[in-house]
Amino acid sequence: MAQIINFSEAASIGLHGMIIIAKADKPVNAIQLSEILGKSKHHIGKVMQRLVKDGYLYSFRGPKGGFTIRIDPKEVTLLDLYEAIEGRVEIKSCPRHPHICPIEKCIYDNVTGRMTLEFVDYMKGQTLKDYL
Repeated sequence: MAQIINFSEAASIGLHGMIIIAKADKPVNAIQLSEILGKSKHHIGKVMQRLVKDGYLYSFRGPKGGFTIRIDPKEVTLLDLYEAIEGRVEIKSCPRHPHICPIEKCIYDNVTGRMTLEFVDYMKGQTLKDYL
């Protein structure tokens, strides 16, 4: 069955990884995240490094290294994390020109545009702390 809304693997890794790391009392490395999430440690490492680069995580090398949370979980929304991984969410209007479209009520603007707005609003209203 088709899913209407689906996160990319990278977004899923990033969001779940941030929750796991925020709950941990010591650094969590890519191998541990790989075992928990069932994903490639290399893909996990790439996604987590994006979150390090954007200031959400610290990264430590070595045998006791890994990732730790850098921000207050109350201060970061799921939208912040999603956009750090996927890029800014764009709300686009119908690519067709209204004067040549054969449909009176625009499906694109009224369905996908509206759902994108609702997704953004929902993700803005959810903080990382809500999932700890």
